[in-house]
Amino acid sequence: MATHYLEFEKPIADLEDKIEELSLLASTSGSFETEIEGLRKKAEQLRKKTYAGLDPWMKTQVARHPQRPHLTDYIDGLFTDFEELKGDRQFGDDQAIMGGLARFRGAPVVVMGHEKGNDTQSRLTHNFGMARPEGYRKAVRLMDLAEQYGLPVLTFVDTAGAYPGLGAEERGQAEAIARSTERCLTLGVPSIATITGEGGSGGAIAIAAAGRVLMLEHSIYSVISPEGAAGILWRDGARAKDAAMAMKITASDLLELKIIDRIIEEPAGGAHADADGTIAAVGEVLAEELGALSTLTADQIRKARADRYYAIGRLG
Repeated sequence: MATHYLEFEKPIADLEDKIEELSLLASTSGSFETEIEGLRKKAEQLRKKTYAGLDPWMKTQVARHPQRPHLTDYIDGLFTDFEELKGDRQFGDDQAIMGGLARFRGAPVVVMGHEKGNDTQSRLTHNFGMARPEGYRKAVRLMDLAEQYGLPVLTFVDTAGAYPGLGAEERGQAEAIARSTERCLTLGVPSIATITGEGGSGGAIAIAAAGRVLMLEHSIYSVISPEGAAGILWRDGARAKDAAMAMKITASDLLELKIIDRIIEEPAGGAHADADGTIAAVGEVLAEELGALSTLTADQIRKARADRYYAIGRLG
């Protein structure tokens, strides 16, 4: 797959193009190994410097990068014996949220999350990760199953928001989101949410109201998209950058506000630069967090979760 460069990555892209040109010349006109190695070091240094200084709008672009690892990548890389469970038992199956039973390092878990797709056809199939009511009702069904059998719930969040279409509203979108959020908050089993890309609005929190909330370094988590906020505040979606700068949507901001619990570092160049390394890092953190939660009783889990959310926004 060809590398997709973001606008602020253009200087890096130019260096990568020069490396490719020299590599092609080297195959026909002699060795340019010294020059190529020098350019590679320069590109790596520039990549590290660029990603060390990302502003909130740049992070928004990285969070939306089409080549970031998606739910299916995490399932393939971290879980075994995955058995997908479909349908909400009321209307149908929604593929924007996928989930089922699996084993994480040998232990049974319930895993689910948003799937955006990675090409035109799969994006249409998964509705770009924007779930309809039946997706959230499926999430509730999976959480009920986890509660019944005492299984931890691991969720992966990556959505611009819930689908706002007429049919979704007619079938009770707001109620479905509220029920899913409520079920997250009442679980008596360990629950960990990992925000891997975009954490947009109620569509995200419906499966992110977990006992522990983790966030990849260059992900975002917000009540509304920067474009939506700009449209409301200034009636100008083009001011999305201004909104992103003001909204406190980055992992570092949210950790300081105690809305999330832990940041998972990404490789230089973002998660899409080293998908396997990112997935492995997420797996290590999940194992640590599950180990800490595994000793708690159901009542202790509920109390710790309640205390966590009651504390948000309190002063002193």
